[in-house]
Amino acid sequence: MKTREMKRILVTGAVGQIGSELTLELRKKYGADNVVATGRKTPPSDALKNSGPFYFIDVNKRETVVEVVKKHDIDTIYHMAAVLSVSGEQNPQLAWHVNMDGLYTVLEVAREFDMARVIVPSSIAAFGPETPRDRTPNDTILKPRTIYGVTKVAGELLGDYYFRKYGLDCRGLRYPGIISHETLPGGGTTDYAVAIYYEAVKQQRYSCFVREDTRLPMMYMPDCIKSTIDLAEADLGKLKHHCDFNVGAMSFSVGELAASIRKHIPEFTCTYEPDFRQQIADSWPMSLDDSAAREEWGWKPAYDLEAMTRDMLDVLGRRHREGKL
Repeated sequence: MKTREMKRILVTGAVGQIGSELTLELRKKYGADNVVATGRKTPPSDALKNSGPFYFIDVNKRETVVEVVKKHDIDTIYHMAAVLSVSGEQNPQLAWHVNMDGLYTVLEVAREFDMARVIVPSSIAAFGPETPRDRTPNDTILKPRTIYGVTKVAGELLGDYYFRKYGLDCRGLRYPGIISHETLPGGGTTDYAVAIYYEAVKQQRYSCFVREDTRLPMMYMPDCIKSTIDLAEADLGKLKHHCDFNVGAMSFSVGELAASIRKHIPEFTCTYEPDFRQQIADSWPMSLDDSAAREEWGWKPAYDLEAMTRDMLDVLGRRHREGKL
């Protein structure tokens, strides 16, 4: 099987934290009219709403997906629609319905329309407490303790199955915590790593829902978008893995994150009040071995903690001074 060119792209979950910024970057790269954004909510920004086509769809209703696929002659799907870890624990049935039934709908439509590619992101939530937590290997024990993690493991396996069984080019990467100054996260365990910057700028204080020594893999949004597109465009012949690539950028504790902020905002204080999300965080890796991604498609991040903190505080500080935060 050879890598087929992507020309007409559909993004599900385009209103979400990653999907919204991914859609804009794809439109820059492939042309606004060639990237169709879809979701169940109204786009939060004019940039997303006005830069190209947008449709309300439900990934669990096949007919809504097929209608857009036919209308725009879609050959590639970035499937970003998902219920995240914390929201999933509050409603496991909905998480399964969206994350698994929705994925099955997308894969079946892609198979039936002989699409070039489907990008199916996974997550570090696929790991569990039995997984080695330091430099977690790409190929290791996958026994997650959240419904979100269960759906991500099943999604990796299902994508690999469609590749072997039907020749559908499915690819996926395990996102660490994603940090952005544009779209707020929605119901994830690593949300603290975004909220802390906003609160540091607005109030110079933050109360964190996990312990100070909690260490997790993280990634700045520009690297997240780059890794997703880089994998999508990689030469299929060089890929030994498909739907389960570890991708790393940095790992830090909440205390180290707070310290990086205090270098720029000395009066910033952070307190800690761990809740049920601590147990989820403790079941995830502290750092990742992403050598498979680096070797098979040349992955290399651009941002470390200090570079990310400078950029986050610069953008959010400017927005706060303008009364837009």
